[in-house]
Amino acid sequence: ALPEFDQIRDASKDIKDHVLAHLDLYLEMYEEKVLANGGHVHWAQTGDEASRLITQLCERAGARRVTKGKSMVSEEMNLNEALEKSGIEVIETDLGEYIVQLASEKPSHIIAPAVHKTRDQITELFHHHHKPLGYHERLTERKAIVSEARSVLRERFDSADVGITGANFLVAETGTSIIVSNEVTGELTQTLPPVHIVLASIEKVVPTLIDATALLR
Repeated sequence: ALPEFDQIRDASKDIKDHVLAHLDLYLEMYEEKVLANGGHVHWAQTGDEASRLITQLCERAGARRVTKGKSMVSEEMNLNEALEKSGIEVIETDLGEYIVQLASEKPSHIIAPAVHKTRDQITELFHHHHKPLGYHERLTERKAIVSEARSVLRERFDSADVGITGANFLVAETGTSIIVSNEVTGELTQTLPPVHIVLASIEKVVPTLIDATALLR
């Protein structure tokens, strides 16, 4: 299906090696473009410092509710706990992440965070947490369970004050971020709330949109 895969992989490695060799240049270029676009860039050396910065940004925005797209970096730095300590409600919007959040558990896998949960466990979990929201039926069919989660999360998207997502790429040429999502939760998180925060580690920067396209392939 992709006979040129080896060439694309080699070209992608060259792009990443080039970026790492000139990381300071591309990070400064990215910041300059973000500022020109009307955004802001905040630098943090540790997870704790990043959590404090994001909490301050949310407080400054008067946020009471935050929706989050899937972000393993935020998981590693315990961002949810930091926000909740400040009285901010945090909702994971990736379905698997949402399930493990309701269960007060950690994700068991990067791609399939709730793979350890059975359908019956999810039924009981949703029944317990969604009943106060007016969902009284104990659903057992997969489509019905997903539909209920979608209905609950739709209201969260509409009422969020801040959206937080990760980034697969930070494009230095344009000062933009790119996320790859198969549930559309990332897109809704970054476009519906009045404030969008992108959380990314510094090696996510790439020089140009053409480079990002090569890496996407």
